[in-house]
Amino acid sequence: MKAVLITYDQAHHERILRLLDHLNCRGFTCWPQVQGRGTKTGEPHYGSHAWPSMSMAIITIVPDDLAATIMDRLHEMDEETPRLGLRAFTWTIDATI
Repeated sequence: MKAVLITYDQAHHERILRLLDHLNCRGFTCWPQVQGRGTKTGEPHYGSHAWPSMSMAIITIVPDDLAATIMDRLHEMDEETPRLGLRAFTWTIDATI
């Protein structure tokens, strides 16, 4: 099993939900307002007057092969709109209850 953490500009939200639905990924947790800035490019997402956009985050725990598919699709999405900001990370899950 893999955890997939996705952080993204709020403009990506509906598209990411559609992706997860399309891949039959039912279980996830969403944080509707997170702040941050990218390590290389992009503008901060602070929800402030100077930097008004906000980020969101979703985490899901899925089988390894599904995690790879999710990552591939997210990479394609990020390449289409690189200035919006989208990052995804995976790590191995040893156990769940």
